[in-house]
Amino acid sequence: MILGVSFDTPAENKAFHDKFDFGYQLLCDTTRELGMAYGAADSADAKYANRISYIIGPDGTIEHAEKVSDINAHVDDFMSKLGTK
Repeated sequence: MILGVSFDTPAENKAFHDKFDFGYQLLCDTTRELGMAYGAADSADAKYANRISYIIGPDGTIEHAEKVSDINAHVDDFMSKLGTK
């Protein structure tokens, strides 16, 4: 399962999802709790999240984490780690 998380509201996430025809669900983290727990935000006041991708195992442990520096190269590389490419 692939999920995206952003600090946007549900309405903003829906508009973004529809505009770019995402093939996965976007979750809302308007309180920044998830972002802070996973290192994507330094505080609840953070305006933007750091782009980080995670592979989380069936038992809930993080198996791999990677900061995104080049989104175009990152997608193929990360999907290969998932065994989908």
